[in-house]
Amino acid sequence: QVQLVESGGGLVQPGGSLRLSCAASGDIFGISVMGWYRQGPGNQRELVAAFTRSGRTNYADSVKGRFTISRDNDKNTVWLQMNSLKPEDTAVYYCNAHYNWMGRENDYWGQGTQVTVSS
Repeated sequence: QVQLVESGGGLVQPGGSLRLSCAASGDIFGISVMGWYRQGPGNQRELVAAFTRSGRTNYADSVKGRFTISRDNDKNTVWLQMNSLKPEDTAVYYCNAHYNWMGRENDYWGQGTQVTVSS
């Protein structure tokens, strides 16, 4: 069982920055990948960035060079630094943890945090 708590969303102007935080608790040893997804109105939920247990990262092409995913020293908090924000980045952003340990697999989701980019 994993719990995810997100924060950091808000309203910013185009070109601005936001930093999202996701704190994981519970059976964190079983987490193989943590990442961020987003879903805009009428759109499918899409992967934004991911961080594997081994430290490798993956980014959507639309955010490469603008967004950076990172984790803290305890590896139980993941951050998404978003720079040069565009109106098309407007969406609800969800933290995700994929659990894969001892033959068990599951996905856990945060409650979502709204990011709005508008002048």
